[in-house]
Amino acid sequence: MATPPLTPRMLTPTTQSPLGSPRAKKSTATVMPEITLEQPSSKTNKSPAGSKSTKLFRRVRSAFRSLPIMSPMCKLPMGGTRLHENHVHGGTRVTGTLFGYRKTRVNLAVQENPRSLPILLLELAIPTGKLLQDLGVGLVRIALECEKKPSEKTKIVDEPIWALYCNGKKSGYGVKREATEEDLVVMQMLHAVSMGAGVLPVTSGGGGEGDLTYMRAHFERVIGSRDSETYYMMNPDGNSGPELSIFFVRV
Repeated sequence: MATPPLTPRMLTPTTQSPLGSPRAKKSTATVMPEITLEQPSSKTNKSPAGSKSTKLFRRVRSAFRSLPIMSPMCKLPMGGTRLHENHVHGGTRVTGTLFGYRKTRVNLAVQENPRSLPILLLELAIPTGKLLQDLGVGLVRIALECEKKPSEKTKIVDEPIWALYCNGKKSGYGVKREATEEDLVVMQMLHAVSMGAGVLPVTSGGGGEGDLTYMRAHFERVIGSRDSETYYMMNPDGNSGPELSIFFVRV
């Protein structure tokens, strides 16, 4: 008898890591899809400094686990290039996916295309449900700010941690991290989805967090300088629908 194809409902029950990322429970009946995602074209061989970066990311994640989700008022000047005819001049099109459980911190994965491995994975101190709710209402602007250092050589998206502002309000922190096996399972399950939103159901008896929610869209990546980079979410229907802009800036 032929084995039935994998569907989202066959995903193993999950619990949450301290950062809110899906973490599969160990089970002898675990059914995982084969990861067929391709290496991004921009992927290069890791330098010896890669081990230092990994250790730094681990230290930052360890400290980040103790940070609460905050929302104090804070003004932040926000600006950016306007979208014209659903395109940003000089931008590079990439695929962006927001995903997570509704009450846990949202994750953002950026890929060259839906069938490639993530080139950037962020964990943001905003509940997934809250962010997706805000996107359904109107414009959302996220600013990720870090300190500029003398003779800075690190690419801005390779910074390990940023102060996070959502529509001008301080909302905690954003952390860059490496993709886990569970993150790759989510990307694999969505490899045929170019844009859209929905849930990836889990079987009953999981960690009590409910369905994993996702939203995927095309983004235009615009590099302003060594100290600024912006991702604009592209709306398939032009001017209507949700709109999201993510600004990386060193000050």
